[in-house]
Amino acid sequence: MKKGAFTAPTWSGHRGKGVGCDFEAEISQGVHFAPWRGINTGNMAERDHQKRQSFRLGRLAQESFQIVAEGTDWIVVNKPAGLLTHPTRPDGAPTLFDGLRDLLAYELVNGGQLSIITRLDRETSGLVLLGLTRPRARSLGLAMQRGEIGKEYLAIVRGWPEWDELTIDAPLLRQGEVVESAVWLQRCVHPQGVKAVTMVSVKQRYRRLGKRFTLIQARPKTGRTHQIRVHLAHAGYPLVGDKIYGGRPAAYLDFIEKGWTEHLAEELLLPRHALHACGIIFPTGGEPCRVDCGLTEDLEEFLAGACGSVDFS
Repeated sequence: MKKGAFTAPTWSGHRGKGVGCDFEAEISQGVHFAPWRGINTGNMAERDHQKRQSFRLGRLAQESFQIVAEGTDWIVVNKPAGLLTHPTRPDGAPTLFDGLRDLLAYELVNGGQLSIITRLDRETSGLVLLGLTRPRARSLGLAMQRGEIGKEYLAIVRGWPEWDELTIDAPLLRQGEVVESAVWLQRCVHPQGVKAVTMVSVKQRYRRLGKRFTLIQARPKTGRTHQIRVHLAHAGYPLVGDKIYGGRPAAYLDFIEKGWTEHLAEELLLPRHALHACGIIFPTGGEPCRVDCGLTEDLEEFLAGACGSVDFS
């Protein structure tokens, strides 16, 4: 168990009491995405959360994430790689959203709400911030828009950068808007894209099985889809395990069609891209609150097999 973290099911007290299908309608009305995400929260709740199956999914998801910090009206959780942040279809797999809604059922039926402030890709692990009341969700949402929420990531990339620090200022757009792209989600650097800025610095350089790798700290100043992954690949240092930007975009299509294969394991080295949200700082009305968490076990093990050392605390 990581420093400063504990497993969600160990909560004591009133949390989790009264969880059951009788609360289904009330819970669905109290759950919201942060409004700037552009999601129709009412429709999402009606489609995905008025199902008894959602409670089972919530309990399954609870077994995966850890609560690392909380206030009276906010919470920060550590999401593992592979767990979706929120539902994508009514009959989908367990999500972080399901697990938190199940865990916070008591608060939700008593007027609380659940607003996702920061969001991670499915394969990205690390910290996710959520607001638990309407006023806090609004204040954090506005802080996000003003750039007052700082996020830090750790990434393992291929190669040794010649620089120790770099600011990548390169606009991004969906690649299919300018050229043919087999992967709809794929982004690219393009002058017609929206502004995107990422500050990166080298933490440690490694050798592993005769190949070079680097642990990078990344601090995005904007929040574009796949921003860190695209920017590092654009700089010539793609993430280990990245199925879209790691060198051969068709690897993503191979994975969708065939799953994780021996060939993909040899090519990508990790079954997920090596990106971890390790720190977040946000306003709470007084002094800014900072929350940190160390690398995940799979990424630590990857670096442990390399020549080099780094403090993971």
